Amino acid sequence: MRAARLIRMALLVQSSPGLTADALARELDVSRRTVIRDAQALQEAGVPIRAERGRAGGYRLAPGHRTRLTTLHPTEAETLYLSGLPTALRDLGLSDAADTARLKLSATLLPSLRAAAESSVRRFHLDAPAWFREPLTPELLPELARAVWSDRTVEIAYARPGRDDAVTRLLQPYGLVLKAGVWYVVGRVPDGRDGAWRTYRVDRVTALSPTDDEPFVRDPGFDLTAYWRANAEAFARTLLRTTATLRLTERGLARLPAVADPAGVAEALASASAPDDDGRVTVELPVESEEVAFAQLSELGADVEVLAPEGLRDRFRAHARALAALYGVAPGQR
Repeated sequence: MRAARLIRMALLVQSSPGLTADALARELDVSRRTVIRDAQALQEAGVPIRAERGRAGGYRLAPGHRTRLTTLHPTEAETLYLSGLPTALRDLGLSDAADTARLKLSATLLPSLRAAAESSVRRFHLDAPAWFREPLTPELLPELARAVWSDRTVEIAYARPGRDDAVTRLLQPYGLVLKAGVWYVVGRVPDGRDGAWRTYRVDRVTALSPTDDEPFVRDPGFDLTAYWRANAEAFARTLLRTTATLRLTERGLARLPAVADPAGVAEALASASAPDDDGRVTVELPVESEEVAFAQLSELGADVEVLAPEGLRDRFRAHARALAALYGVAPGQR
């Protein structure tokens, strides 16, 4: 356990010179004191690691020194080949580059490790999009990805849900996230009042043009994975801009999580009333729009009655009349 940690620490210092003890402690999930002890152990083992003080200080290896700790274990080789996302690489326009990289890597591995790596490809496949949904490949995604790689500010036109007009924004794109088959871009709006981070669905970006400015300076403290983990639920909630009042059967209430957005369902279940004389409960369900709510709630059939808003209720009335006409059902007929 400690040996593996020492190897990882040496590789971290080699790849990112100047990491502080606190930064290494976070990366290795240990205390600052343990980092100091591990650095001493590496020195005793002949690894010329040293700590430098000052603003530009941190842990570094002696100039010109490189560790010889890069030999892969078979399990590491297997895991490495599982780290790619074929669909995502294709969407980003990087599948050819990834294939070439894998070929180069395979050529450098020992025969036993090459077999271990190739076996993982035959045994595991990651299919990111959800079932029963055609995966979206936004037309502007490759161009936006190039802006992310090159730290280029872009001007985007963004179509807001429920609005006919698109809003124009300057955006410093920090990263891309693939969530359940949908791409999102995370970045900063440099001319925004609060300088806060923003998240946009890439399929709603209708136009994109790089600016002539120099590459923006990235915030070194920004961690895309940590940001997404901390803000994904809050972002999902911001998409739910209106509320539908529903009356549900017991079966409809049980099926609601299968058709509606999880963030909205949690609030709806918390707001559920006691069953009425017919055994139905009334809930307030946050939804993205009336159009989206109609598509989702239609799957519940007669197990849901929309009480509000009136526009959504009208959609279900028209839908019911169309079904009755299609199947030749007269009013009052069962």
